[in-house]
Amino acid sequence: MTIDSRAFRNALGCFATGIAVVTTIAPDGEPIGVTVNSFSSVSLDPPLVQFCLGRAAMSFEAFTTATSFAVNILAEGQAELSNRFSRRDLQERWDGVGVERWDSGVPILTGCLASLECDRAHVYDGGDHVIIVGRVRRLSGSEDGKPLLYFRGAYAQLS
Repeated sequence: MTIDSRAFRNALGCFATGIAVVTTIAPDGEPIGVTVNSFSSVSLDPPLVQFCLGRAAMSFEAFTTATSFAVNILAEGQAELSNRFSRRDLQERWDGVGVERWDSGVPILTGCLASLECDRAHVYDGGDHVIIVGRVRRLSGSEDGKPLLYFRGAYAQLS
């Protein structure tokens, strides 16, 4: 059976997801960030998380070779950050964005619902994507706020 790619995307769009910006540092020291909605927990012990990154992404090499990355889980009022980090211009993404640095030095976006600093543990083949698994080394989270969601190709909110 052949699966129509548009029908496949539409079916997957029925699964509401949170949105995160994953950040790292390129070999030349420049900050790198990309919007993802393919993020999830893997294990509580040890604390592992994963995200998927397309092989065609301009940031592919940076994320597959970096030793550390951060997952910044966006709050419902941060759609602009989601849009910003999905643009093609890598440097424009950072203009005016609040950042702090933790142990690894990767950029942690300020004001997010939660942030997790990770050491890259594994990179697995995932077809036209790779699956990057990280071991969480430090985190912060807010007890308040709601997540920015993505559903059927558009932003959504909890009611």
